[in-house]
Amino acid sequence: MVIAIAIVRTRDLLAVVMLTGIYGLLSASFFVVLDAVDVAFTEASVGAGISGLLMLTAITMTGRKEAPRRHKPFLALFVVLVTGSMLIYGTMDMPYFGAVDAPVHQHVAPRYIHQSMEEVGVPNIVTAVLGSYRAFDTLGEVAVIFTAGIGVLSLLSLPRRRKAVKSDEATVEQMHERHMVLRIVSKVLIPFILLFALYVQFHGDFGPGGGFQAGVIFAAAIILYTMLFGLETAKKVFNPSIIQLLAAVGLLIYACVGVVSMLNGANFLDYNVLADDSVAGQHIGILLIELGVGITVAAVMLSIFFNFDGRRQAQQHCTEQKGEHDVSRTL
Repeated sequence: MVIAIAIVRTRDLLAVVMLTGIYGLLSASFFVVLDAVDVAFTEASVGAGISGLLMLTAITMTGRKEAPRRHKPFLALFVVLVTGSMLIYGTMDMPYFGAVDAPVHQHVAPRYIHQSMEEVGVPNIVTAVLGSYRAFDTLGEVAVIFTAGIGVLSLLSLPRRRKAVKSDEATVEQMHERHMVLRIVSKVLIPFILLFALYVQFHGDFGPGGGFQAGVIFAAAIILYTMLFGLETAKKVFNPSIIQLLAAVGLLIYACVGVVSMLNGANFLDYNVLADDSVAGQHIGILLIELGVGITVAAVMLSIFFNFDGRRQAQQHCTEQKGEHDVSRTL
């Protein structure tokens, strides 16, 4: 609560990003204490990881200081207080947290705990729930991520230029020399980060992890490479057009698994018909949809970062050109 209040009250946006990362790490530690390791993994990689990188890139465009308030948002405060009061009042009829006689503990949770291994054959119950029992909900979450990426691309995409904006070679070389240690260390770490992302991707059936966490970790490795070696160099290695295409391909892989299930006479995203043995079909279906999730998440995160960084460089280029023009006019 102290960190949340500090985030609201702080005007230095860089400090806000740092506090947000601390808040994410503390939240992840709380989830670990509650034995929700999968949720903790997601919070650590997304809340304390890549979200901070994206926000740092954003404040390079907006400035480090928060703009002064031009009005007093009493109406917004009133709406928040009323809405919050209604939500708190609504929780009065809910069962106490952890109550054994809660409705969710009478049917749903026992079904997942006692029968998921027999029906799905996945040791990680969280993966069984998200990838099989609630696969349609997870498809909606992936669609939301894809839609968010499309929205960011629509807002930040730069118009096509005949000549790409190039940085001053002397400045780039000086930056590389100044960050020589970071560049060498990153060259050593990035392959292991990518390997760990693949481990998280394909080991989610047996331990914490899955497509969401793996996609974020994979994207974080490429973002680290971009921050140290420059956007133009990264675009030569990772084509932005292909990355944007992969964002749609991952979602299509997920949806096509459901279509194939229907073509085999079962319900949408019913994996039992994907193989002769129902458990083997469940494994195939979960593997494919998790792969689609990982591809879409990684591609969307990279597309957002590339567009933020491209917009930032374009703004810097315009500012430099304007300064040179002003100097030439003065001379």
